[in-house]
Amino acid sequence: MEMKSMNRLLLKNGKVALEKEIINKGFIYIEGNKIIDIGNLDSLPSLSKDIQVIELPEEYISVPGFIDLHIHGAGGADTMDATTEALSTMSGILPAEGTTSFLATTITQEIKSIEDALKNVANYRKHHNEAGEAEILGIHLEGPFINEKRAGAQPVEHILAPDIDLFKRWQELAENGIKLVTMAPEQENGLEFVRYLDQSGVVASIGHSDATYEETVKAVDAGAKHVTHLFNGMRGLHHREPGIAGAALLLKQLMVEIIADGIHVCPEMIQLSLQTKGTDRMILITDSMRAKCLKNGTYDLGGKDVTVKDGKALLENGTLAGSILKMKDSIQNMIQFTGISLLEAIQLASVNPAKQMGVYDRKGSLAPGKDADIVILDENNEVFTTFCRGKLAYKKGGEN
Repeated sequence: MEMKSMNRLLLKNGKVALEKEIINKGFIYIEGNKIIDIGNLDSLPSLSKDIQVIELPEEYISVPGFIDLHIHGAGGADTMDATTEALSTMSGILPAEGTTSFLATTITQEIKSIEDALKNVANYRKHHNEAGEAEILGIHLEGPFINEKRAGAQPVEHILAPDIDLFKRWQELAENGIKLVTMAPEQENGLEFVRYLDQSGVVASIGHSDATYEETVKAVDAGAKHVTHLFNGMRGLHHREPGIAGAALLLKQLMVEIIADGIHVCPEMIQLSLQTKGTDRMILITDSMRAKCLKNGTYDLGGKDVTVKDGKALLENGTLAGSILKMKDSIQNMIQFTGISLLEAIQLASVNPAKQMGVYDRKGSLAPGKDADIVILDENNEVFTTFCRGKLAYKKGGEN
């Protein structure tokens, strides 16, 4: 019986970002899908001849792949298309921005459309999601259990009250793939729904919600531990009614998502949020829609027309409708807006989402035994090469 040879790969000479420090002149040794060894070049063990060696410039740095917990689409495709091709397009194109895993995100739609999307993601994860493309960690169910007052670009006519029985059916169709749910806890049955999600191991996220500060505290007591795109689609910060935004900044239990494009939230507010939350309680997301990676024009999101120009995605009435932000740019923006280091930015883009999703044992940092999800950044922090589970997924100027 012929053994299929396992790929062995050595990245050497560049910098390597560990969770707390950066190694200069380091190496990463990969076998198959996994990182086997990391260290200083001086401590490189002698390795057999059949290894592919990639020599990197000393100023290039290997960082853990980014994890986008809130993304609807990219490259002309959307989770709601409910086709193998759509997810294949997204998984194939995202490594170019350094994203190596993500939650395929749905939108408020009629029940059948949501169910088709859930079944499709389950099928894709089971049969198609190979190494060499971004891994779908599961589904972010955004809506329909939200508040129409804060719908934003979510179609109001398909909003439903939180429904545990319906959710159970959906989780079954998704083959337990729903990992995070954006919902409005102030709606009827909202707190029971939060409790159910928490007990079943799903992250309950407060978003597209008009909850007061008090209602948010109750939701946290019931098990909510995440906030969807902080400041967007929620009751804002007021000095006599801190709202969801105030609770999100104050309560340690809540991890906050932020869209760091400088459009959804102004740089000063991002700085204020980061100073308040600290680098261990914030996650960078894109919330991007299908127009990402494409030219300006009009595109569909949740059955509505979205016009993309000047870096903004807007509904006809001027409402922001997702973004065209790339993870690599959100990292550069955070460094520019807040003065944090690249290592701290990686905590927001890789470490925190991995921990929040319970996959930190295999994702989120570069360490022996973990998946070889590696992004090599050049001296300008632009993506040079991306590996997804040990296999080349993107090379600057290459075919991918």
